[in-house]
Amino acid sequence: MPAADVFAVQQAIAARRPRRAVIVGGGYIGLEMAEAFTSRELEVTVVEQAPAAMPTVDPELGQLIGRELAGQAVRLATEVTVRAIHPHATGLRVVGDPGFAEPADLVLVVVGVRPDSGLAAAAGVELGARHAIAVDRQMRTNLPGIWAAGDCVHTHHRLLPAPTYLPLGTTAHKQGRIAGDNALGGQASFAGSIGTQVVKVFDLAVARTGLRDAEAAAAGYDPVTVGTVEFDHKAYYPGAHRLRLRITGDRTSGQLLGAQLVGDRRAQVAKRIDIFATALFHRMSVEGLSDLDLSYTPPFGSPWDAVQMAAQTWMRQIQGDQPTQAASHEAGS
Repeated sequence: MPAADVFAVQQAIAARRPRRAVIVGGGYIGLEMAEAFTSRELEVTVVEQAPAAMPTVDPELGQLIGRELAGQAVRLATEVTVRAIHPHATGLRVVGDPGFAEPADLVLVVVGVRPDSGLAAAAGVELGARHAIAVDRQMRTNLPGIWAAGDCVHTHHRLLPAPTYLPLGTTAHKQGRIAGDNALGGQASFAGSIGTQVVKVFDLAVARTGLRDAEAAAAGYDPVTVGTVEFDHKAYYPGAHRLRLRITGDRTSGQLLGAQLVGDRRAQVAKRIDIFATALFHRMSVEGLSDLDLSYTPPFGSPWDAVQMAAQTWMRQIQGDQPTQAASHEAGS
């Protein structure tokens, strides 16, 4: 969320003292703002067009996020398309289909990012995915002497055959360094993104990296996603938390394609998604995860880390040794 928008929201809250807020969009920024508004004692409703919160993860995990929101007194309205925001006698009214109408003193619309590439296009710069500026791995545009980086450009993805649009702060920082280096005569090259993301939603941490089933299938892979539930450290040691993991791999080659995690914010979700991200960067197999020499002590992990146990569950599912293993894990959550 741009800093100017953050300051504008802060000023509006200070000046108008709203009691009810409606957030249109249940993605990363929408859920972060739901927590921020709740901490300021606003009544919050989040409206999402998809069947579950945070549509960038699978619905099974989105349902867990929905339960966390409900436990924090945040109302979540899913499968709603907002059509209008009307002035109302006591403030505003948000109206959508099917049959949604909610009063509000403050409405925040956070429904995605769009590249602001109009000026570049008018100057003759070629556009690429989602009308973002097309750049090569040196962040060069088609015009001599012009480099571009960040949310306005398309992204080279390590697992996809063509550039995609994936606006992330980490990606923008890497691209910016490369563009600046090359503008000064360097020869740096962008290694590519795999879309690693993590967000805090009240007491949960939610993370993903790589591809989900539909994305992988569209890219020509034969994806299989297997879910499991594991403890973040040895269950006999106090304070153990369950982690919900979903691994996507290629059925034929066994290549790791993606991972998703949801767990308690104290369960090292961010560092575990980084293990998957490192494996993806180096094109490891799912089986290769099980061979990693990861650290172990009961307060922090298990002899087989949750990441490795999830990988072993995926392999058993593919090999057919225990075809109902993932379902039984999910049912036991």
